[in-house]
Amino acid sequence: MQLSDVTNLVKLLDKSGLAEMRFSDGTFSLVLKKESRQVAAAPAYYAAPAAPAPGAAAPAAAPGAPSSSPAERAAASAEKAAASGLKDVTSPMVGTYYSSSSPGSPGLAQVGTMVKPGQVVCIIEAMKIMNEIECDVSGEIVEVCVTNETPVEYGTVLFRVRPA
Repeated sequence: MQLSDVTNLVKLLDKSGLAEMRFSDGTFSLVLKKESRQVAAAPAYYAAPAAPAPGAAAPAAAPGAPSSSPAERAAASAEKAAASGLKDVTSPMVGTYYSSSSPGSPGLAQVGTMVKPGQVVCIIEAMKIMNEIECDVSGEIVEVCVTNETPVEYGTVLFRVRPA
């Protein structure tokens, strides 16, 4: 069995509604399982907005209020960063953000850290794989936008950097 075969099986499991898949070709056996995570309570930003009362006008969004979709929030964040001259370092994937390579270790990038392109600034765990996230701009980190062990989506702003 080749790595590409295993990759195809993982994709198949991901697209299917199955929680577990077993494969055997006589000389090789493989068991793939999806981890089920039960959420006690969804964060407020995942909650569906309440429907307005019949006949009531929908309130206009307040300036600076968070947008409803992740794409709109990312666009608003990019505009804010561009106006202040800062560059955003965003998440290239969905996963769990970790500020350091191991528990108890100091963060890879903190406010005041000077970074350069290619420097690892954090780790995002996706499907039990730890992915090192590299900075694509040189400068000083002026804001860390995500707390440790927080789920992130594609495009989530992780850091704001003042270009050098």
